[in-house]
Amino acid sequence: GLTEQQLDTPYRPDGWTVRQVVHHLADASMNGYIRTKLLLTEDQPMVKTFDEQSWAELPDGKSALIELSLTLHDRLHRRWVMLLKSTPAGSYARQYNHPENGLWSLDEALSFFAWHNRHHIAHITSLRQRKGW
Repeated sequence: GLTEQQLDTPYRPDGWTVRQVVHHLADASMNGYIRTKLLLTEDQPMVKTFDEQSWAELPDGKSALIELSLTLHDRLHRRWVMLLKSTPAGSYARQYNHPENGLWSLDEALSFFAWHNRHHIAHITSLRQRKGW
């Protein structure tokens, strides 16, 4: 329900625009989903980081329609939930190795991903409140 101008408004000075935040959430979720699949199929796999700032500056992050990432995020999370519902409880202790943060269990990673989404959604909702949108 935001205009193009509103979508291209940064949520804070020198911060990402609303559009960039939406695309970042889809990018981060794709990385999280892949990390989950690696963790479930390999023994403590080393996962790759991604340069979030550089990704946000790419043309798709700066100008693509947000509906693309909203749909992607929704469908990806549906599939992720389907995978997680079929995952045995003991597998939530399995770990991947993050180059900067060390070993993370699936349980820890999922907690982080949930927090991460809420954190960025709060950036958008607080901007909307401040601006009266």
